[in-house]
Amino acid sequence: MKLLLVTLAATLALLLLVGCSAPKEDENTLTVAATAVPHAEILKQIQPLLAKEGVNLQIKVFADYVQPNTQVAEKNIDLNYFQTKPYLDAFNRERGTHLTIITGVHIEPFGAYSRKFKSIDQLPDGASVTIPNDPSNNSRALLLLAKHGLITLKDPTNELSTLKDITANPKHLQFRELEAAMLPRTLDEVDLALINTNYALAAGLNPTKDALLIEDKNSPYVNYLVGRPDNQNDPRVQKLAKALNSPEVKAFIEQKYHGAVLPAF
Repeated sequence: MKLLLVTLAATLALLLLVGCSAPKEDENTLTVAATAVPHAEILKQIQPLLAKEGVNLQIKVFADYVQPNTQVAEKNIDLNYFQTKPYLDAFNRERGTHLTIITGVHIEPFGAYSRKFKSIDQLPDGASVTIPNDPSNNSRALLLLAKHGLITLKDPTNELSTLKDITANPKHLQFRELEAAMLPRTLDEVDLALINTNYALAAGLNPTKDALLIEDKNSPYVNYLVGRPDNQNDPRVQKLAKALNSPEVKAFIEQKYHGAVLPAF
């Protein structure tokens, strides 16, 4: 019995020693949170380039706009790639986080879509309209509608305009605010839905053909690679930033998305 106890104790000690000396996560691994289209698709294109640079890029796909920031802020994930500066600014302000821009990569022209009408001129009085409920994309939708005369805003340059800032609504549009990812699902229920391009593409929509209204190439809403103050100068992060601004990525964006996504560099 004593021999058995000694043996068990020795085995336990060995297991604890092995556990304590287990290798840490590969120091060359870089994790990036991204939405599926086009962000994760673009990241997959540069995985081989980064591998040659000694960086093991791991892509974590998310379906919403909150968790990618939360996970990076909590240091569960190194970086994210899915958002514009107005959205990031609003998130930092509301959540008390300090996420920071690394580099701009592309622009996704924001669009208005309908399954009921072929032209925005056909939109009836009292039409039902769904728009994103987050501050940045909410105002982006309103600014697009204002630019085309469907509503008037108190300040048409305010990137954080809300429904309360509408001063004229000649068509008496009926607005409903929903999470951005939900908007493509409303197309069969409403007259008009204003949808971010990544979710439009994922839903099989072609922004350059299907959108009744769409931002032009001068859209200020660049999509950025985002990190934290403690890792923004990490050599692995800088290698990723350089790869995202490479000729290979520019060519991929132009050939893959045919104007639905535009390089920002």
